[in-house]
Amino acid sequence: MNQQQRRLIIVTGLSGAGKTVVLHSLEDYSFYTIDNLPISLLDTFIAQLISPESKYPQDIAIGIDARNSPDELFQLPDILHSYRKESINIELVFIDASNEVLVKRFSETRRKHPLTSKDYSLNDAIKHERKIMNLFAEIAYFKIDTSRMLLHELRDLVRERIANHAIASLSLQIMSFGFKHGIPADADFVYDLRCLPNPFWEKKLRHFSGKDQPVIDFLSSQESVKKMQEDLLEFFKYWITQFEKDNRSYLSIALGCTGGHHRSVYMAEQLASAFIYEDKQVIIRHRDI
Repeated sequence: MNQQQRRLIIVTGLSGAGKTVVLHSLEDYSFYTIDNLPISLLDTFIAQLISPESKYPQDIAIGIDARNSPDELFQLPDILHSYRKESINIELVFIDASNEVLVKRFSETRRKHPLTSKDYSLNDAIKHERKIMNLFAEIAYFKIDTSRMLLHELRDLVRERIANHAIASLSLQIMSFGFKHGIPADADFVYDLRCLPNPFWEKKLRHFSGKDQPVIDFLSSQESVKKMQEDLLEFFKYWITQFEKDNRSYLSIALGCTGGHHRSVYMAEQLASAFIYEDKQVIIRHRDI
């Protein structure tokens, strides 16, 4: 087996955010998955993976959560870093959701949060877990916020951005969103397009989206929109190359307008088309339409 091609994906995040769904989805795509592996065993397991005698499959996914002790969790970045130069590609994926959504999910399913106890209510447990796990949100290669995501959307995202992702290339996610619905927590870059002319104030355009030709014609005729598009393309054409040189696997670009229907959708479609034309691996997502 070509050890250089082996992948190890560490899936972590907040309880109830969707870690299990991600692992099950990866298993559907032929990943060998292990959930809730104790961090105390991770070092030994990775050593087995990189051994010349290893019989493990090419693609591995491991779920790790806050049920490990805080001391062990704090050791995880150092363990992963120690294997960066070995014949294995390690990717850390963090699954997140807002506190309000997590409370609702646990209440609706009547599942017990793993950190609840006589001293911790559900709200307290979620806040405590977020504090513990925040380190991994900061260092993750790929973050997924499932707060406003349907189950099939999460599975599709796992398929497109993780399971089918080529290690040698950088995968781009370009997302449109509305500021009035909140800023995406999993974005690497966030751009505010609310300074651009708003088709919403044109009554004949109000009920269209940025994917519809009347809105496309309106926005493409605006000099400020053209300038914004040119500047964004120039910026990312240069910096994406730099991220690729640094072996970055994922990059998420979020474009926001007021409601997430017109300007952000239009710009996301334009940028995605430009990068697809240049043979980049692009996933486009319109969060609020």
